[in-house]
Amino acid sequence: MAETKIIPPVSNAYSYPLLIKQLLLSGPRYSPDEKIVYADRSEYTYRELVERINRLANMLTEAGVKPGDTVAVLDWDTPRYLECFFAIPMIGAILHTVNVRLSPEQIVYTMNHAEDDLVLVHDDFAPLLEKVSDDLQTVKGYIQLTENSQPVSTSLKSHGEYEALLAKAEAHFDFPDFDENSVATTFYTTGTTGNPKGVYFSHRQLVLHTMAQVGSLGFSDQMPLMRSSSVYMPVTPMFHVHAWGVPYAATMMGIKQVYPGRYEPELLVDLLKKHKVTFSHCVPTIMQMMLATESIKTADLSNWHVLIGGSALTEGLCNAGAKLGIRMYTGYGMSETCPLLCSTHLTEDDVKLPLEEQTDRRTKTGVAVPMVDLQVIDADGNMLPHDGKSKGEVVARAPWLTQGYLKEPEKGEALWEGGWLHTGDVATIEPDSTLVIRDRIKDVIKTGGEWLSSLDLENLISQHPAVAATAVVGVPDDKWGERPHALVVLAPGEDVTIEDIQKHLQQFVDSGEINKWAIPQQIDFVDDIPKTSVGKINKKQIRDQLH
Repeated sequence: MAETKIIPPVSNAYSYPLLIKQLLLSGPRYSPDEKIVYADRSEYTYRELVERINRLANMLTEAGVKPGDTVAVLDWDTPRYLECFFAIPMIGAILHTVNVRLSPEQIVYTMNHAEDDLVLVHDDFAPLLEKVSDDLQTVKGYIQLTENSQPVSTSLKSHGEYEALLAKAEAHFDFPDFDENSVATTFYTTGTTGNPKGVYFSHRQLVLHTMAQVGSLGFSDQMPLMRSSSVYMPVTPMFHVHAWGVPYAATMMGIKQVYPGRYEPELLVDLLKKHKVTFSHCVPTIMQMMLATESIKTADLSNWHVLIGGSALTEGLCNAGAKLGIRMYTGYGMSETCPLLCSTHLTEDDVKLPLEEQTDRRTKTGVAVPMVDLQVIDADGNMLPHDGKSKGEVVARAPWLTQGYLKEPEKGEALWEGGWLHTGDVATIEPDSTLVIRDRIKDVIKTGGEWLSSLDLENLISQHPAVAATAVVGVPDDKWGERPHALVVLAPGEDVTIEDIQKHLQQFVDSGEINKWAIPQQIDFVDDIPKTSVGKINKKQIRDQLH
């Protein structure tokens, strides 16, 4: 490291730590009367948000939570969860956002591995925890979250109901300063094998991620996802990478926030219309569900901007949204990256085109956001040129990447091999710095000695007007090593054959976009495609079912 000049601070200078509590300063200052809405149930102002966070901090302290303890939350997407995003780390404790879609065995594993001390649990998940409570080794007590006038009766060791305890708690809490590198949050990411892995983020990392997000999602005139006039509604679960970190950014900005509770497609669309939501983020499967609702046909979606992540935004889905006036953008990252690494970047010339002609730019993975260094490397770790042709693994450096896996240093070392975080994605980088993900390393299909991208094939199949969703995996083949096998979900009322899909793909062979051996001979029409607990296509499960 270079020798530089450092001047010691004067004795009275305040060394300002980057703590989550600092994110709470500006929003209530800018917009004290702006609303935070809970579905069709309730709403309150930013002034009240601050008071509720203070009360929650007192409530947790009275329940025995100390700095360094871990507090688990099992809830739907509610303003309560937003309060936990702040109050728990602000008292020096660690927020564990439990993935409620995991199996009971995996939930027990993650709660024991994280060493949860106190659990905030929604009535809907209380029966699950009652069944496994004897297996939870570190949990000392529970606080109940309810939508009813009375919480459900439970055998759990309950301190009481959230709102009742909140009402009794003091309205002021003196939040302490501490080291900005203190762990603020943890959650678990599921791989294809083994137990879920715990990722964790410090106050410093979350503050820097929030700052970059506010800038990158707001500064561009061509991509005005979050501005002071925006209305934000997450459609990515709050247990999943802090709802991509956007609630922190939205609160810092003081914009209107709408939390939908449990995801029901018709309700989501109703909230979208009622509150004139301008910005959401979700995985493609949730967007497909919303596009299939009746109520969306009468919605004005011309000012709805949606960041799509988790799985690739296909041209078919982007075009379907464009027909309704929806502006979709691609976001890229992973649980280990907090998650934002890059997003769609449009130029003035791009947005002058009709919306449906912007699809090519909107479906590319995008350009790295400020503070992120993204590269592609070959198998020997050498950097590859940004020529749009050289394929390699995407590696990253940024100030908010998890520094390892909780209690699994050997897996953390593999994640950070060579001093770069390895994503497991294969991509190219174009001369204009646009990243284009070609596939997951484990999902690339090797057929006849050639590499075939399952994502490229899915993108082409999705452009057939009768196709609502598709997934492509490689299956063993005695002659070719592997061959592509496609699952296709048709739009309601559509009736096409395997030959129709193959004929559709033939046009891309004729134009030189794919080789003829890329056309799948095996195509199954299915009602649904297997998905992971966070709504991504579960290719491991598909391969297991097909073998």
